[in-house]
Amino acid sequence: MPVATSRDRKAYLDEPTAGRLNIQYAPNAGDTLVENPPRFTWLPVVEDEARYVLRLSSDPAFPGKTTRMFTDIPLNFFTPDAALEPGTYHWSYAVWDASKGMPATEWSATRSFDLAADLPETPLPGRASRYDHVDKAHPRLWLGPKALSEFSAVVAADPAHCGWSTFYEKSVRPWMERPVMDEPAGYPGHQRVAPIWRQTYIDCQELIYAIRHLAIGGHVTKDAAMLARAKEWLLAVAGWDPAGTTSRAYTDEWAFRVTLALAWGYDWLHGELTAEEREIVRAALLVRTREIADHIIRNANIQLFPYDSHAVRAVSAVLVPAAIAMLDEEPEAREWLDYSIEFLFTVYSPWGDPEGGWAEGPHYWMTGMAYLIDAANVLKNYTGISLYVRPFFQKTGDMPLFTKAPDTRRATFGDDSTMGDLPAVKIGYNLRQFAGVTGNGAYQWYYDEICRTNPGTEMAFYNWGWWDFNFDDLVYRHDWPEVQASPPSETDKLRWFKGIGWAAIQHRMGDPDQHIQFVFKSSPFGSISHSHGDQNAFCLSAFGEDLAIQSGHYVAFNSTMHQAWRKQTRSKNAILINGKGQYADRNKALQIKSTGNISLAEDRGDHIYIKGDATAAYALVSPEVTSVEREVYFFNDSFFVFVDSINATEPVEIDWLLHANEPFQLGQSSFRNTGKRAGFYGEILWSEGGPPVISQETGFPGVDMAEVEGLPVSTCLTARFPKANRHRIVTLLVPYPKDAPRRIFHFIDDQGYDADLYFTDADENTFKVVVKKLAGTSI
Repeated sequence: MPVATSRDRKAYLDEPTAGRLNIQYAPNAGDTLVENPPRFTWLPVVEDEARYVLRLSSDPAFPGKTTRMFTDIPLNFFTPDAALEPGTYHWSYAVWDASKGMPATEWSATRSFDLAADLPETPLPGRASRYDHVDKAHPRLWLGPKALSEFSAVVAADPAHCGWSTFYEKSVRPWMERPVMDEPAGYPGHQRVAPIWRQTYIDCQELIYAIRHLAIGGHVTKDAAMLARAKEWLLAVAGWDPAGTTSRAYTDEWAFRVTLALAWGYDWLHGELTAEEREIVRAALLVRTREIADHIIRNANIQLFPYDSHAVRAVSAVLVPAAIAMLDEEPEAREWLDYSIEFLFTVYSPWGDPEGGWAEGPHYWMTGMAYLIDAANVLKNYTGISLYVRPFFQKTGDMPLFTKAPDTRRATFGDDSTMGDLPAVKIGYNLRQFAGVTGNGAYQWYYDEICRTNPGTEMAFYNWGWWDFNFDDLVYRHDWPEVQASPPSETDKLRWFKGIGWAAIQHRMGDPDQHIQFVFKSSPFGSISHSHGDQNAFCLSAFGEDLAIQSGHYVAFNSTMHQAWRKQTRSKNAILINGKGQYADRNKALQIKSTGNISLAEDRGDHIYIKGDATAAYALVSPEVTSVEREVYFFNDSFFVFVDSINATEPVEIDWLLHANEPFQLGQSSFRNTGKRAGFYGEILWSEGGPPVISQETGFPGVDMAEVEGLPVSTCLTARFPKANRHRIVTLLVPYPKDAPRRIFHFIDDQGYDADLYFTDADENTFKVVVKKLAGTSI
């Protein structure tokens, strides 16, 4: 009878295949790594309590002398505490038996990666010594005791220092007179209604302002009455029912705010509370943080399913500040803080890519980054650990800079609460933060422009319901350097966020009268979360006006406007096939399959070329489709040519859609749209499947119009092409200032198997596009 080997005695390791919604096994051969050390992730085993061991070597046989072992890893993601030498590496993992000091299971499959030289070094200190140097005294959030004493002395001599006097007068003193907030009553019959959701959202945000600002104001000015008032607010909130209307289970955004208010209050008023009061407040903070942490880690399970927008945001917004406030006073706090730091250093951001892109779009980039910035700043100040060294944070300011310029409103993608206003002020504040982090003057320019063009909106719901800018300004000016603003480069016009499938053109952003913004999307993230069914869609703004827009209004998640219109392909500048768009309903597994891809985006000198493939997104709904591609040519910084190519196994009808704020003037194969400052005209130049019938409709079919009462209604142009197995459609789009209309002249040489399209502008520059009738498109 053969003798069992040690490997035979090892338990089976469950190593399932990762799906699109899961965290992935990484790094792998062929991955382009952007930081050193790499971030390791794998699918967890079934047992929640499992711990892991990871081995790493330059030799796939893992000999002892060249193999590094990382033992007793508590999570299925890991960042080493030291950079690696450049080279080729191999790694695998197993479940770890801490009692025996050895692997409890078989090793996983071996995976390999190449680590290039000169990558940014971003190791993460290990758990054992991570907090050895921190000051356990209070306060801990933003300023420590020493920094607080120094700041108090400086503002006593100079009240204007760091904007203190503005913060004190506008954001501290008013809360001395406001009555302490009552516990929210919740929804009538506990059925959610938007007006109460929104008002309570603001109320709970104001709770943070009252407690945090009174506590800071009282300490800095040494005002005992102010501290007493802050304490009064804090103790009242600590008495609210943690399982009631402000629990996470009832409305998570309310719960996040109440928990954050308790964290700031407990931290900054720690010395003003009696031992008994401290117990009361800490108990309230603990139970609320535990509910949120349990949801993040055990229910939403973001270490396995990282595409949960609210749960991921709550790591920064709640767990980091609450855990710091209770560190070493409640055992769970250290566990939560370690989890948060390791998640943010390893997995974050599931919505991001190496170019700094954010798949949910610039508005939810704003929200996600705002909370990340808050967490990164308190972590850096308290622990010395800086998230900002990671390459993503060095580049992510490019996402709003290139996809939502300061003078645009509806010319980009994703959910957006501004209802057609200029970009929310917080985008500018985020960009200023990244200016301070990177020294990039264009980010500071963006902030300056937002402040210049968007004054007076500080109290709008999408601003005040999330942030007090006087506090943000105070913190930034205290912690970060002033950066000299510089307009964006006129030669750096194209940004391709490859990992999220966005490409954006910014021509002369620094000159609003000449500015053209074009954003194109074909994303591997499909329509999940705050993304829509908009693969191969585009938006256009030019000369100070949005022209080809994302239509509709983000009045509320899951409203009829949201689900029936704004998330759907029919609200985009895209195509419908047999009247159907891409999957954008509520099944997450299908949302993540409704994908696109940008295969190329490049500046070719006299033109910029972008090519997107949305086959998967359309085929999910229309399986007869075999290919859906869109090519975009932006010639001479002046006009656009679109080539749409659709193949199907049976004849299909195509609707070519274009949305604008104003109704169109229609011709047989042409159209024109004129706004207040700019306009554009277009022509359907060539169609292999036959000529279109052009029509338009103003409104939002299928939407409860009471949801958008008082809001602008846009117009959709439809160019409908007759059924055919193959479609090749070429469209010209020419934007212009209203006082200086432009014409682009063209002719077609349609002989043989090619259609050669020639274009000439007023300066007699000539451009050519070749459409292969039986193949692809070339130039």
